[in-house]
Amino acid sequence: MKALTTLARLYVDDVDRALPALRELTGEEVGLRFPYAGVEVAVIGGFLLVAGTEEALAPFRAVQSTVLVDDLDGLPALLDTHGGELLAGPQEVPTGRNAMVRHAGGVVLEYVEHRAGVSA
Repeated sequence: MKALTTLARLYVDDVDRALPALRELTGEEVGLRFPYAGVEVAVIGGFLLVAGTEEALAPFRAVQSTVLVDDLDGLPALLDTHGGELLAGPQEVPTGRNAMVRHAGGVVLEYVEHRAGVSA
């Protein structure tokens, strides 16, 4: 399993209000945008925006960053070698498959393997 890119998670109340400053900052347009599990998700530059009410965002806030990987099937070997706990997944999501992991030391990461044709 190889990390392709890492996206900093930004928890916001409204994607449309958050995007103008990020467009100017990154010089980029939104790469992906979709609803998921009661929130709205958008990718721009190196940022993953997760938008919704405080109640809707609550289950997502423990995740500190999203790591796009080439092959999610390598996750068990990473955990066997370095420790950690699989919190959720692997499961199907709108862009492919994901899993949530608490690594040794406490960091919680989302790993995502995009299906063919999907890119951030």
